[in-house]
Amino acid sequence: MSTKENLAAAFAGESQANRKYLAFAKKAEQDGYPQIAKLFRASAEAETVHALAHFKVMGGVKTTAENLQAAMDGEGYEFTNMYPGFIAEAKKEKNTAAEKSFQNAMDVEKIHFKLYEEATKSLKSGKDLPAKAIYVCDICGNTSIGNVPDTCPVCKASKEHFQEVK
Repeated sequence: MSTKENLAAAFAGESQANRKYLAFAKKAEQDGYPQIAKLFRASAEAETVHALAHFKVMGGVKTTAENLQAAMDGEGYEFTNMYPGFIAEAKKEKNTAAEKSFQNAMDVEKIHFKLYEEATKSLKSGKDLPAKAIYVCDICGNTSIGNVPDTCPVCKASKEHFQEVK
């Protein structure tokens, strides 16, 4: 493999390790092992350092306008191509848990796409987005700006499941 391919593989692996270790940390915390949870969170942060270093070398970070377009391209691909196929396969296999997980993600990717479109409009007019709180549902990932809905429109979770992004 070329160095470019190796960087892409390393970026993907380090990114996945970050998410995996954060999931492990939550479980360790639930199981009553706060120090093991802390170790997993520290390792997750180290994996983020590695992933960002690889991504930088790959030239992955561009201007904010280019980054918004890349985000829209990625989200658009996920809800138009990737997740519909995944959902169809999960239905075929009668894997309802996977189907629900894919459906929630697909619905949220559409929301992210619209939010990136709004951000792009603001940027083109020379402005940032208005200063408002941003919340994420810890069940499905739904993202809400300004207000928390009483019930998540994607997964129907109560508003207590929305966490403010700092």
